[in-house]
Amino acid sequence: MNVLLTGSAGFVGSHLTERLLADGHTVTGVDNYISGQPGNTALFVDHPNFKFIQADVSEGIPYKAAAFDGQTLDFVLHFASPASPPHYQQFPIETLMVGAQGTQHALELAHAHGATFLLASTSEVYGDPQVHPQPESYWGHVNPNGLRSCYDEAKRYAEAITFAYHRRHGVDTRVIRIFNTYGPRMRPDDGRVVTNLIVQALAGRPLTVYGDGAQTRSFQYVTDLVDGTVALMDQPESGAVHAPVNLGNPDEYTILEFAQVIRELIDPDLEIIHEALPADDPRQRKPDISRARGLLGWSPQVGLRAGLTRTVESFRQSGSAAAEPAERTPVTAE
Repeated sequence: MNVLLTGSAGFVGSHLTERLLADGHTVTGVDNYISGQPGNTALFVDHPNFKFIQADVSEGIPYKAAAFDGQTLDFVLHFASPASPPHYQQFPIETLMVGAQGTQHALELAHAHGATFLLASTSEVYGDPQVHPQPESYWGHVNPNGLRSCYDEAKRYAEAITFAYHRRHGVDTRVIRIFNTYGPRMRPDDGRVVTNLIVQALAGRPLTVYGDGAQTRSFQYVTDLVDGTVALMDQPESGAVHAPVNLGNPDEYTILEFAQVIRELIDPDLEIIHEALPADDPRQRKPDISRARGLLGWSPQVGLRAGLTRTVESFRQSGSAAAEPAERTPVTAE
């Protein structure tokens, strides 16, 4: 297939690019590097089936089929967006724009080519959930004007316009809601709990837990997310594929338990310290993946310790222990 992927230089985008190329597809990556990394593009720049466009998709997607051997697009995958609290709080307007104008530009491109469109949404659409675990039918409990709202509401709007294009124009659309995901190629300064704790532990510093650490998350290794995404891409069009699909690992840990696992893997003697809980930090997060199991035959395959061992090793190899973790940041979904 011929696939266009926005956010190709991001953490998840780079792993998805790698998988699609390995499966024999042609990938056109698009990124403006607001949170993506040029080093991720460099991984594939010499691959004969990879092309790259540096562009802000909020301003348009300059894809010209004639410049790509006249190839018609089969898929448009929209993964572009800052996804960690320091990044989307630093760029709140850009985050809202990529969820709004960026999503519309990607939908227009899919519509023009008769391509299937897949949106990377997030478990953040559930907000601070009052239903646990969270099924796709849950409408959420979101603060529309809090510190996290630029990301939460951008994704909620992105889902709404995706379904509008499906209903109005008949675009074949699919939506995944991504729960906390981790793995190699995460930015050490992205402020997510995984990177913060790994960077602190590798540097021999105390591990920071916000609040009492009783808030829960469910952590998914990145290859499981990619497997689920590809499985949804492979589904023939039907009414069932158009509804959102949770992709996450239902194994639930408190943040304190998670910090203890990191400590055991890296240095059992490290101290765990507590700081004030940031605003709007969800108390619990766990996916109901019944739909993904039934529709896709998908479930996570990589356990937490195995995935963290791989992630820690990648941080060691990249020298990420020298980085400073982001300060006072809540846990995000992706």
